[in-house]
Amino acid sequence: MKDNDALQRLNTLFDEGCFNENDALFKSDSDENVICGFGQISGVDVSAFIMNGALDSDKCKKIKKAYELAEKVGCPVIGIYDCNGLSLKEGFSLMSDYGELVKFASRLSGVVPQISIIDGACLGVAAVMANMADVVIAVKESDFYVSPPSDITITETAENGAVDIVAKDFDEAAETVGDIVSLLPQNNLSPLPVFEFENTQAGNGIIGAVSDNLISVEIKKEYARNVNTVLTTISGKTSGIICFNGFSLCPSCAYKAESFIKLCDAYNIPVITVADSKGIKGDNQAQSLTAVTKLTSAYASATCPKISLIVSESTAGAFVILTGKGSNADITLSLDDAVVSPLSIESAVAFLWNERLAAGESRDALEAEYKSTLASPEKAAESGVIDGVFPYEGIKEAVSSALSMLSSKRETTIPRKHSVK
Repeated sequence: MKDNDALQRLNTLFDEGCFNENDALFKSDSDENVICGFGQISGVDVSAFIMNGALDSDKCKKIKKAYELAEKVGCPVIGIYDCNGLSLKEGFSLMSDYGELVKFASRLSGVVPQISIIDGACLGVAAVMANMADVVIAVKESDFYVSPPSDITITETAENGAVDIVAKDFDEAAETVGDIVSLLPQNNLSPLPVFEFENTQAGNGIIGAVSDNLISVEIKKEYARNVNTVLTTISGKTSGIICFNGFSLCPSCAYKAESFIKLCDAYNIPVITVADSKGIKGDNQAQSLTAVTKLTSAYASATCPKISLIVSESTAGAFVILTGKGSNADITLSLDDAVVSPLSIESAVAFLWNERLAAGESRDALEAEYKSTLASPEKAAESGVIDGVFPYEGIKEAVSSALSMLSSKRETTIPRKHSVK
């Protein structure tokens, strides 16, 4: 008998009446608790499967067909995981069959969107496969780890960055999947979705000010909270926004931003970086160096449209990493009251005006003078570092115009397998 709960979850995930089961009459010696099929979610064609119970060879073969279909037609793959690993009744042949699934998940990474929903137990090697998806959504009361037994909770896993979105229940997870597949293109060769929008008043915060306030999904919200990574729409097209919120760059936020850039670049989604940061955090120098190197490489390697936006302050190493034109940004914009400096304000004043400090002038007064003169966005624009300076009221129009200019961007790279760092 088929697992009615598994079938119900798939029907909940798909638009009403749109789920079509693959191999509906397939028989095996094991319980038929792995169900695969295709249909539409939020009007988007997808291939999906639910991995329910321990995997055996027959179930691996069924799931493999879901990947093969996605590869042929170029559509997203949605996997629902409620699986406690591999069946102990089968030997090395099962390991080979499971390896085929892992190979498919890896081969289609960045080719078609892949989303995992953890709804129950997802343990051992099943957890590894689920975590290979572009986005991992976990129902709060689930278990998700590689070495059972474990007391780690989904909340803790999300805080450590392995889970991208936490849902209170399966219905909320399914709703989030609908939002994500609406925002992402069908595959890496498809154009971005287009939405109807209104030029309404700016929403709350900088993300609300530049977006259409239609659909927004925050990725890795619980991890590295000093930076936001959000999929949303600007002028009716999907865009990714990375907002650093004025904090110093730490290893966790660098890893978080790097991961998001790779997701956006895979599907040619424009990246808008709100490059407000006072520099690189000095704690744990080796880890900071590794993380910031990966972030810098991700920006430099990405060929999607890239816009840097300074709304308060961008100084020191963060200025070079997040704001720099060429490798990190195609267009750099700034609000007219922002502060822009290749050195921290304190270091710049000490270096440039040491004699004035020695003569007794107030450090606070000198720092204020530096901000309004040498560290002003107008000064940066004069040197070609910034392309446009505008008031807060013009922020959305400026970003929208830059996105329009970059909509036909074409950039090729030297043929290679991948970068090393």
